[in-house]
Amino acid sequence: MLSYFANPERFNKFAHTASPILAALAVILAVIGLPLALVFSPQDYQQDHLVRIMYIHVPAAWTAMGAYTFISIASAIAFVWRHNLADLAARAAAPIGLAMTILTLVTGAIWGKPSWGAWWVWDARLTSVLVLMFIYCGYLAIWDAMDDKKKAAKFARIFALVGFINIPIIKFSVDWWTSLHQPASIIRVDGPSVTASILTPLLIMIAAYTAFFAWYVLTGVQGQLRANRARREQKHPVSRPVIISQGETDDG
Repeated sequence: MLSYFANPERFNKFAHTASPILAALAVILAVIGLPLALVFSPQDYQQDHLVRIMYIHVPAAWTAMGAYTFISIASAIAFVWRHNLADLAARAAAPIGLAMTILTLVTGAIWGKPSWGAWWVWDARLTSVLVLMFIYCGYLAIWDAMDDKKKAAKFARIFALVGFINIPIIKFSVDWWTSLHQPASIIRVDGPSVTASILTPLLIMIAAYTAFFAWYVLTGVQGQLRANRARREQKHPVSRPVIISQGETDDG
């Protein structure tokens, strides 16, 4: 499977088919999920309607962590199998991962002010998510700082794999340290602890974010392949034969 998608032509063929499907799926899921989340889901007995921000905040947090996990896996694949498209996929996932991390922090602050009485507290999970944002910025800076993209890819892989240590810290920060965040309520050994009326729109929104992420990565890799092809053609232009008309060959 890895060797199959290592070929740019085969990848482009797959992405050309999959991208519009993923885009349509993301839109359909959002159209279904947003009304369920923002209108029809029950309000919280303590937070009232403010709880609805959870349907934006939680999927963003999952996508931010999932995107970085994807980057780390792609970087490992590029290291072991020298898979060039894995580097491009990791690079394509970084901007959307950074955007989702920022969205997580912003919506968390909006949620935290009335709930905790402050826009920001140095909570273990909040701090580790902030560190994730800086890791994303550092990863993207490596790609942009070097003109030699092969060298940039090598340093970016190392940086991504080292930075992955922050993902389990984010995940288990609630269990390891005192935190204002509640412990896991969806992925649990004994099953989710939230009711179906809340869980259903939440899972739909998570699926919508995931489909959007997948679409973004596929189109991002396609864009990088086009840019690489354009640079090669600019650096090594293909000479075309000069066609001389019959009249130009006549001496008289």
